[in-house]
Amino acid sequence: MAPMSNPEAEFLSQTLHKANALKALLNNEFRSLKEQDLQTFEDLQQQKLEVLDFLGSEELLERVKNYSECPETLAENLMLWEQVIALMKDCRELHMRNEVLINRKLETIRGALHTIQTPDPLSSVEIYDRLGKIKSNPRKNPVGNA
Repeated sequence: MAPMSNPEAEFLSQTLHKANALKALLNNEFRSLKEQDLQTFEDLQQQKLEVLDFLGSEELLERVKNYSECPETLAENLMLWEQVIALMKDCRELHMRNEVLINRKLETIRGALHTIQTPDPLSSVEIYDRLGKIKSNPRKNPVGNA
């Protein structure tokens, strides 16, 4: 006699839903990074943390360890679990893509800061102070005119 419901399959379905949500969040995160929409990027971080908390929970780990205890539901659970695993692989790739974009942006910013902070006598780059006046030599007056 088969059980009337499959609570493990319901939990795995919820896990699949969370994995899909993570994938959508990572795509939105990438879009906000490309558009330099930092407010949206920051807003997505809390949502992403909530999903990751669920996906990394001890409860999920324990349930996955025990999901094969009932042979009647094994096939259904296995199918759901394979979908979750496939989605999580996609999410890992999306996360790595976002990380590459963030690192490139950070390198660009570091390069710009280095150019501004390191005076080069052969460089024709002019630097402005806080009042918008051109500094003649950044080494002579590193603090600026206040």
